Amino acid sequence: MYLAIDLGGTFIKYGLLNEKGQLLNDGKIPTPKNSYNLLIDAIIGLYNNCSTKIDGLAISLPGTVDVNEGIVYYGGSLRYLHEKNLKRDISEKTNIPVSVENDAKCAALAEYWNGVTQGHPNNVVLVFGTGVGGGVMVNGNLVRGHNLSAGEVSFIIDKYDKTPRIFGRSGSASEMVNKIAKEKNLAINDGQGVFEYINNLDEYAEKIFNEFCINIAVQIINFQYILDPSIIAIGGGISEQPIFKKRIIDHIKLIEEASEFVIRTPKIEVCHYKNKANLVGALYHHLTEYKKQV
Repeated sequence: MYLAIDLGGTFIKYGLLNEKGQLLNDGKIPTPKNSYNLLIDAIIGLYNNCSTKIDGLAISLPGTVDVNEGIVYYGGSLRYLHEKNLKRDISEKTNIPVSVENDAKCAALAEYWNGVTQGHPNNVVLVFGTGVGGGVMVNGNLVRGHNLSAGEVSFIIDKYDKTPRIFGRSGSASEMVNKIAKEKNLAINDGQGVFEYINNLDEYAEKIFNEFCINIAVQIINFQYILDPSIIAIGGGISEQPIFKKRIIDHIKLIEEASEFVIRTPKIEVCHYKNKANLVGALYHHLTEYKKQV
């Protein structure tokens, strides 16, 4: 049995999985905001509360990750993770194998293991949330890059007018939702309320949502030409809205019609694992790191 942990800015999600990647039970606790030591205590607490023998602990987390050394850089919203060796620090307290992997790369691994990119050794997974997470696979292997930054698609500059705009902003589902929510006097992060306006073709909501989807459609075409994957999977909570995939595909068609060049049409699918992807992918990484059969 394995304990998988997904460190997020708001919650620590956790689950018990068997070696086939089946999630047997799961839950979440608040993420400590400003203390690495409290984070360690929280993870150890989850481990100690397990009622069954744990063979390994697999961690998904934000930031640039040296998976071999276990060192995290930057850490996204959890800035206290910067230059911390979480793998070593947890392993010393549990005496079991521990692995760490970037959260978006975990999502990519989950989909490749048993999701929509299974059987597609060349694929891209994009996860839309506060920013845009990415995982790129070539010949069945994650691409990490010289600086371990391959797939960090949030930092792609997609517009420059005195100051650069990054894809993590233009493709931010959270920013799109909250812009509409503010205009419509909805609560912050009220995605359900916002999509009622979008699905009912409200003029303002449509304008903001279309701008958001156009930015994504353009980048998906760019990814198609840079990497030529056989499939591009889109995930994050917003991907559960059917209109999200439909609208991206609609805009890709419009770009194709307007282009004087032949556009290679990307194959787009919605991620299978939704908000459980990071837990499943963390386990896949763990099993491969410790050379277990997967």
